[in-house]
Amino acid sequence: MRNAAFALVAAAMVVAVAGALAWPRGTHAATRLYPSPDGLIRKTELYRKETWRWQRVMGSRLTPVSRIARRTTLGLHYRLWVLDLWKGRAQRARRLAEHPPHKADWLCIHRYEGSWTDAGGPYFGGLQMDIPFQRHYGSALLARKGTAEHWTPLEQMWVAERALRTGRGFYPWPNTARYCGLI
Repeated sequence: MRNAAFALVAAAMVVAVAGALAWPRGTHAATRLYPSPDGLIRKTELYRKETWRWQRVMGSRLTPVSRIARRTTLGLHYRLWVLDLWKGRAQRARRLAEHPPHKADWLCIHRYEGSWTDAGGPYFGGLQMDIPFQRHYGSALLARKGTAEHWTPLEQMWVAERALRTGRGFYPWPNTARYCGLI
């Protein structure tokens, strides 16, 4: 009898605890992660900004944004879809930016040039870019971060890649490009 009473009390406690921990009916798992539409919108905007940051570094066209995604009247599933869309775009942009087309060539040139943080003018950064070169091919970075020693190695390589794409080739680095067998 005593064991039966104990079992009944234990079962009642389990039901009470389970009821207290249960989520209200109709709540989606995502609403527990993002309690408000603003939370989803903010997270989506962070991925959008990251996507655009990498696209700017690469010098590519920015992905357009639809203003409809900012509406708080839209359904949860649509907002989640937009969040996943921008998250995927950010990941793809980061992967592309981390692998410039001539990365091995830029690393070879860098080996014979200066440190990535070399501030000894008139040439700056790991690819030893002068101010007119930086102004022409990396003007946005120059305005925002200063000279090339303040840029990340990837940003320096992408600025050099822009020069390469315009037809200058590897000639801004005549000696080191020869050492690397590029000219």
